[in-house]
Amino acid sequence: MVSIGNFDLDKRAALVAAINEDPLIQAKAAAYLGADILEIRLDLLGIKTPGEVTDILKKLRSDTGLPCIATNRLQTEGGNWEGSEDDRITLLEEILPLTDAIDVELSADPQLRDRLVKKAKEAGKAVIISSHDFESTPDKAIIRDILERSRQAGADIAKLAVMPNSMQDVLDLLEVTLNEDNVCTIAMGQLGKHSRIIGPCYGSKLTYASISSAVAPGQLKVHELKKALEMLQ
Repeated sequence: MVSIGNFDLDKRAALVAAINEDPLIQAKAAAYLGADILEIRLDLLGIKTPGEVTDILKKLRSDTGLPCIATNRLQTEGGNWEGSEDDRITLLEEILPLTDAIDVELSADPQLRDRLVKKAKEAGKAVIISSHDFESTPDKAIIRDILERSRQAGADIAKLAVMPNSMQDVLDLLEVTLNEDNVCTIAMGQLGKHSRIIGPCYGSKLTYASISSAVAPGQLKVHELKKALEMLQ
């Protein structure tokens, strides 16, 4: 069984709301609009130390009752973290008790990533290992290889976001998704926007949306994605 907190991903895909500003306000809005899980973007919130986020996480969980994914994204993977790699990973480790899952990049420092994954699993937290390509979509063999390397690195969910340059790119991503287990795949940008809606039909476990400004190209708003997903269920 794959779950994040009390949300069973084997029953259906989760709508994840990215929290990137005014976290208490956005989290309450996300819960009201029907999000299943919150993604706390530490890098976009400007969080540098556990003390800055401990009370926020406690409040989010008590106010919404929703599981939380902690993400502290590398700049090279579309994030805004400006500190050292050791500090970035250490922050995720130190807030593990207040989260239900962590998202760490396949491209992260291997020793630090492995240390974080080990601690997360010991704490009973789900591990998402993610990769992002903002320029193109690799061929199907490479997509499969990225997902497999993520699993080998300890992923409970292997996540891959790519930029399609044709509709065939989107089809290739969906085809791979259909034949994989425990993955989250996203085609970004205008060409791939619909993949955020239909991805779960092909087996993608998570689909992400925003409350205000999009945190990735082509990202829909929570209420838009919720309505579309309900039409397909």
